[in-house]
Amino acid sequence: MTRSVPKFEVRKAVAAAKVLAANPGDLPKVFTIIEALSGGTQARIARRLAKTESGQRLLRDRPDVVDRLEDRAALARLPEGSLGRAYLAFVESEQISAAGIRAAAVEGTSRRLPAPFDYVHARMRDTHDLWHAATGYKADILGEVGLLAFLFAQTRNPGVALILGIGMLKLSSVPGALSLIADGYRRGRKAAYLPAVEWESLLDQPVSSVRAQLSLEAPREYQPLRGPMPGRPAAVATA
Repeated sequence: MTRSVPKFEVRKAVAAAKVLAANPGDLPKVFTIIEALSGGTQARIARRLAKTESGQRLLRDRPDVVDRLEDRAALARLPEGSLGRAYLAFVESEQISAAGIRAAAVEGTSRRLPAPFDYVHARMRDTHDLWHAATGYKADILGEVGLLAFLFAQTRNPGVALILGIGMLKLSSVPGALSLIADGYRRGRKAAYLPAVEWESLLDQPVSSVRAQLSLEAPREYQPLRGPMPGRPAAVATA
C-alpha cells in the first residue's frame, strides 16, 4: 500500500491539547489532535486489515455502520443480552449517537484523507461506542480513559497517546485510576484486533459470546467518575 500518509502537525496538536486540558468536554478538539498526530496510523491499520479476510471485506465494501447504529428500533428488536442491545442501552443512557460523533469529527477536522485511509479513520470513529459496549467501559471519565489505553495498545496512535497522557495527568490523584488505565492497556494487548471486526455481523450475538470470540475479558469493576466536566468527557478517539 503506497498511498502518501499525512505529516505530523505538532503545533496544531499542542494548541488543541491546551484547549482540551482546560475543557475536557470539547469533543471536536479530540478529533483535531487525532488529525494532527495520526501520521501513519491509518496506513498501519490498513496494511493489517489487508492481511485478514474480514479486513479485506471492510476495505473492499466500505460498509457504513452508522446506518445500522442509528436504527434504534431495529436494535431494540434484537435479543436481550445481545451486543446490539448493550450498545443501544449505552448510547441511550449517555444521550449520544453515532451521528453526533460523526458531526463532531467534521467540526474538528479539515484534512481529506486518500482511500483507503479515509475509510479506516471513519470506521474507527463510527465504531467507538461499539468498543465501549464490547469492552464494558462506560462513558464516564475513567471508562473513557480506560478505553483510550485499550485503543492505544491496539493502534499505537500518537494522537491517542497525547489525549491519554492528558487524562492520566488529570486523574493521577484519583484512587485506582492509573491501575484501571494500565489494565485497559493490558486488555488491548491481549484482545483480538478490533479494527478488523465486522461488528454488523455480531450485533445479534450475546455480549458474552462476542467477548469470547474477541478474547475480551469481562471488564473489571470500577466506580464511575462523572464530574465536574461539561457534557461527555472528550475521550472519543479514532485512528
